Amino acid sequence: MKSPAFEYVRAESVADAMSAYAEADGDAVYLSGGHSVVPSLALRLQAPALLIDLSNIAALSGISLHDGWLRIGAMTRHVQALKDPLIAAHAPLFTAAAPFVAHPAIRNRGTLGGSLAHADPASEFPAAAVAMRAELEIASSQGIRRVPADDFFVDIYETAIEPGEVLQAIHVPSPVAGQVIGFDEIARRRGDYAMVGAAVQAVSRGSGLEDVSIALFSVGNHPVRARKAQAALTGRMIDADAIADAQAALEDDLDPPDDPQFPASMRLHLARVLLGRVLANLEAVA
Repeated sequence: MKSPAFEYVRAESVADAMSAYAEADGDAVYLSGGHSVVPSLALRLQAPALLIDLSNIAALSGISLHDGWLRIGAMTRHVQALKDPLIAAHAPLFTAAAPFVAHPAIRNRGTLGGSLAHADPASEFPAAAVAMRAELEIASSQGIRRVPADDFFVDIYETAIEPGEVLQAIHVPSPVAGQVIGFDEIARRRGDYAMVGAAVQAVSRGSGLEDVSIALFSVGNHPVRARKAQAALTGRMIDADAIADAQAALEDDLDPPDDPQFPASMRLHLARVLLGRVLANLEAVA
């Protein structure tokens, strides 16, 4: 299919983009990398009167450190998440997740901000943002606010971004001494959407793990923080018993969707297997 006719404008600033949105009476869509918007237009899942291109806005680009936080512009490409040394050092779960995202052609154009704003429940970067306790910088006509990733993802394809607002940047707190991460997913083929995935971040001390943060994806309508599994690991060394307790805790953390071709019980089983795999690998570096 082909998309319906629409007007196109390339915004030169965030204010310019929001003004164009307002002038279209909300009958507009923002375009970043295009790998979510363009297919939805072609399938006529969206039919806006106006397409607002954000790619020329300088304020949405750049990667920099400020007061213990890494600021990543929303237009940062997936490939930059894979290769940029600042992201690797200060937001390592984004770097760990990037190779699992689709294929090189898509990673060359897709943006971090686009992935987070799209909020696909099977997407890697949203779960990484939750596990790193990132904050999302959102611009509106009233000003700028920062929303914790735990509160940003509301439901399937739904976020805290209100109509007309623009996601400007992702802020990630810099790692502390002893911080370790793990990321993995189970998919039918490399590059396919995950059947289940896990992002883990923790601080390894001599007495055990602290500040444990676990986010799973493709197990619900948005990234799911595994609070019971976190509690099962906190203060403990990573060993077989701790891993088994964390896996068992997923029974209370997850309520995966039921599907005739992929029952909830199977998804929960795979989540346990995957979490065990990620934690076992974490043990090797802790």
